[in-house]
Amino acid sequence: MEPLVIDGSFGEGGGQILRTTLALSALLGRPVRIVNIRAKRPRPGLQRQHLTSVKAVAEIAGARVEGLRLGSTEITFWPGRLQSGRFRFDIGTAGSITLVLQAVLPILVYAPGRVELEVRGGTDVPWSPPIDYVRFVLSRLLERMGYVFRVTLRRRGHYPRGGGIVIVEVPQPPKRLEAVRLSNAGDIKAFEGLSHAVRLPRHVAERQARAAQELITARYPGLPVDIELEWYEPGRDPHLGPGSGIVVWAHTGNSILGGDSIGAKGKPAEKVGREAAEKLLEDLSAGKALDRHASDMLIPYAALACGESILGGAKLTMHAWTNVELVKRILPEARLEFIEGGEIGKPFTLRVEGVCYQA
Repeated sequence: MEPLVIDGSFGEGGGQILRTTLALSALLGRPVRIVNIRAKRPRPGLQRQHLTSVKAVAEIAGARVEGLRLGSTEITFWPGRLQSGRFRFDIGTAGSITLVLQAVLPILVYAPGRVELEVRGGTDVPWSPPIDYVRFVLSRLLERMGYVFRVTLRRRGHYPRGGGIVIVEVPQPPKRLEAVRLSNAGDIKAFEGLSHAVRLPRHVAERQARAAQELITARYPGLPVDIELEWYEPGRDPHLGPGSGIVVWAHTGNSILGGDSIGAKGKPAEKVGREAAEKLLEDLSAGKALDRHASDMLIPYAALACGESILGGAKLTMHAWTNVELVKRILPEARLEFIEGGEIGKPFTLRVEGVCYQA
């Protein structure tokens, strides 16, 4: 079979195209050639994090890859048979662990047996969802589709040192996904969160949490806001370098939505906390069931699921639009249609008729 050619320069023009394409190729058994990889980024081609994503999918999918090298702008991926067991991948930098997981989590649904995955790199780094978002928001949304996995955070990794360690366990791969109705959020019930500071004073985590809580309470007085603190005593802190961040999430009648922010040198802790709360509150104001992150991440899962899914997103990001177009190209049997919205930056509702893929 001739490889399907995917142009990595269209849409968001970054790593999202690579990750979604590889996951679908691995499952469908269809070889792909991805060209112009990350063409719209300042440093095009495969960087460490993307290289690790390809290696991870290839190893789990028993695939052969041509052109796999740092900086490569073109690869050809020949999928094989899915594997189960234990796997270990090290990005070698502070590259995002969660973006590697974006590539591999869809294929672990259909693994032939139990899978344990260890990934080392960055857990809380710019331009990617923090690991706490995956732990407390994404995993709970995927449970609605019958996909249960455990994420254990062994050590955080911040830019530039990295060194984070995350364990993902899929005890019983479901081998199929159920459709979901996630259109409107419903009534807001409560807020939770986790504010962390490593190799930094405790007050950094406290100030992040306080700033987020104050903003949320001002908008939704009377609703519970419980933000946990994560901090380590000097001498007992296992992390390689300093860093901080916060993820807050809202439990609603129909869903769970999250907002996040990470610290940076010279960035006040109060600003970090407010940023996370502002993102969450902005997405909640749209009344949709999915925040700006989940509304793009769930699209490939819905396309593979059994039945019709309805995905209501607070904001149509370029990542989400790109995923819609990629699925149409790689999996034309799935039907995707905007039944509301469709403009970048605006709320939307997407109908997805899944193909009921089963291993």
